[in-house]
Amino acid sequence: MTVAYDPSGRDEIPEPRFGFWRRSVAMVIKEFIQLRRDRVSFAMIVMIPVMQLLLFGYAINTTPRNLPTAVLLQEDSDLARSILKALENTAYFHFTREVHEVAEFDDLLLSGKVLFGVEIPRGFERAVRRGDRPALLVAADATDPVAAGSAMSALGVVVQTALEHDLFTGDPPSLPFEIRAHARYNPAASSRLNIVPGLVGTILTMTMLIFTALSVTREVERGTMESLLSMPIRPVEVMFGKIVPYVLVGFIQASLIVGIGVFLFGVPVRGSLIMFALLSTLFITTNLAIGYTFSTIVQNQLQAMQLSMMFFLPSILLSGFMFPFAGMPVWAQYIGEGLPLTHYLRIVRAIMLKGATLRNLEYDTIALFALMLLAMTIAVTRFRRTLD
Repeated sequence: MTVAYDPSGRDEIPEPRFGFWRRSVAMVIKEFIQLRRDRVSFAMIVMIPVMQLLLFGYAINTTPRNLPTAVLLQEDSDLARSILKALENTAYFHFTREVHEVAEFDDLLLSGKVLFGVEIPRGFERAVRRGDRPALLVAADATDPVAAGSAMSALGVVVQTALEHDLFTGDPPSLPFEIRAHARYNPAASSRLNIVPGLVGTILTMTMLIFTALSVTREVERGTMESLLSMPIRPVEVMFGKIVPYVLVGFIQASLIVGIGVFLFGVPVRGSLIMFALLSTLFITTNLAIGYTFSTIVQNQLQAMQLSMMFFLPSILLSGFMFPFAGMPVWAQYIGEGLPLTHYLRIVRAIMLKGATLRNLEYDTIALFALMLLAMTIAVTRFRRTLD
């Protein structure tokens, strides 16, 4: 039997045999019991890695295919249809819109509804038969260089291979028409022009979620929630008071990021700054409302952080920030449409790089507003007027 030291210095207390191991095992059992009682944390431990592995393993694709494409068909001929079919057979292009006016063609690219546009001019087939080598225009939305780059680089070779039996002439064979690829909004394919605007939304998502997700749980853990609940104040007023200060904080953050992006990295701002500020405020408020909703679901600050990270990681990977949104499976795109960051990335890139107007961004603006109302409704509904 070992002897334990008595801090009083009077006697030495004999320690039971295997006392260290007994106490250690007791602490281990106690922690497992505590973990079992904390069902939210236990569910996150099990579900987060499984869900994210399955979700991202199937959804993420670094070589996007079937990208939405519009065609400006100024003549409907057999040759034009053959070329479009050959382009679609490459698996890079998926024709979703057919237009007949240049303004509509440009508007689709500007609003981000398509990533590519193919223009077949009038008299194209006749010029091919005369041997004039007319031009076939392929315009790309290059605000996402990853999505546009792979398709544009393979364009000429793939089309030549697809049409070599019918349209090649001469020795060595060559196409009887010219393919002119035009990368719009980011001709140099600079990654800075894509990443820096995206960082505005990414940083705001992370900070705004954490700020408000901790707000209510912090009140409970510090014991100040009792004083708050004793006051004649409504749940919506509590939420309003907690969200408004952070709207200002988020706006300052957005201004700093955009200012650094413009003056240090040379990112242009081609659209309206007023519209950018208003839509950024809408995005900030949406994330604050979601974070506040999280704070009404969890029981402590640790769970609030875990739930915020659980929401933040899909926002990063499924919004189009790190991987091309159009290259994801359809079911993953549906999930991405439910994330505020997806819509804000389209908004901020369209305003800064394309000079888009509110008319071009109607869908994403309405989607953000709807997500904000949904989050606020859930938050106010779940807010407890009394402590459990």
